[in-house]
Amino acid sequence: MKPDPELERSLVEYQNAERQLQSIVLQKHQLQLQLNEISLAEEELKKSKGDVFKSIGSVMVKTTKEDADKDLKERQDLAKIRSSTLEKQEEKLRTHLSTLQKKLEDKMKGYKMGGGAGESGIQ
Repeated sequence: MKPDPELERSLVEYQNAERQLQSIVLQKHQLQLQLNEISLAEEELKKSKGDVFKSIGSVMVKTTKEDADKDLKERQDLAKIRSSTLEKQEEKLRTHLSTLQKKLEDKMKGYKMGGGAGESGIQ
């Protein structure tokens, strides 16, 4: 017996939401790594007594300590804003996934009671 098309759609929606969540978690992790790198750069910049250089692509360019610090602060602010946005998206998505999971469980219970789930391979 073939599963209910509505059940299949719900399952696909759940899987898509899971992939979105994985992507968000990965992006948050990458942002955290960037923030850690920025913190280390700020510490090194404070210790610096001589010339300061910044990387632009594959080129190192001499800059002032103040400009380098300003650049790091801007990058840090942007990363924090992006991280906050991702945090909100993650929270909404986790709530959505929880709702979808409950709906899927309810549909599958109804489907199993109808006798079709054992034959379809859906667990």
